Amino acid sequence: MRLIKASRQAIAAAREARAAIRGGFDRPTAGMAPGMTQANMICLPRDWAFDFLLYAQRNPQSCPVLDVIEAGDYRTPLAEGADLRSDIPRYRVWEQGRLVDDVTDATALWRQHPDLVTFLIGCSFTFETPLREAGIEIRHITDGCNVPMYKTSRQCRPAGRLSGELVVSMRPIPADRVSDAVTISGRFPAVHGAPVHIGEPHLLGIADLQHPDFGDAVRIEPGELPVFWACGVTPQAAVMRSGVPFAISHAPGHMFITDIPDAAWQGA
Repeated sequence: MRLIKASRQAIAAAREARAAIRGGFDRPTAGMAPGMTQANMICLPRDWAFDFLLYAQRNPQSCPVLDVIEAGDYRTPLAEGADLRSDIPRYRVWEQGRLVDDVTDATALWRQHPDLVTFLIGCSFTFETPLREAGIEIRHITDGCNVPMYKTSRQCRPAGRLSGELVVSMRPIPADRVSDAVTISGRFPAVHGAPVHIGEPHLLGIADLQHPDFGDAVRIEPGELPVFWACGVTPQAAVMRSGVPFAISHAPGHMFITDIPDAAWQGA
């Protein structure tokens, strides 16, 4: 991460967004606090933490680690005064690899499971502001819905007890702007970087773009191509595949908003 400080106005917007979330805002966060980094989250028991750290190291494009928070803690230097237990709009609760609950505040769960190690993972929302500034429409923001995400037939490199599929997010991009989207997102390797695939979803094992595994389907207009980026929901696929005994994650598309400007990760 480059040492770039956000403006007071931008930090204030990020803190206002977190306050709204803590106060009950429960929607996807794409487009909130523009220009400020958003992050995925996954919490696992301490005895699974090394396996996940190794998994992330072996699969850096899908699992780029921005911060690791020690067992039981809920604070991060990426956002002063934030509380990871309540400052994400929606959380998912996993037992034995199965989704068992969906909550808007995880404070009680944190207290019940003090051995959880928390990982903040880079999010492709980080480069959406630069894409929009370049005149590239982000369809899920335009239409006010969640970004579509898909499990693929590509397998991540396993680590210890963890294995799973690569998950991708998709944005329709006009064919004549695909190279621009590749160049712009490629400047942010610490938050997924350039696309992993362009067009031909069947080559990723995706049978129907109108039925995403996570998020919402979006319209694809004539002349647009589906462009796929590695996604920070990939750790949740590993939790499912590997039967992790207990975990907490963000709900797909419902991110943690930091005080770090997007530009801090450019070229990182």
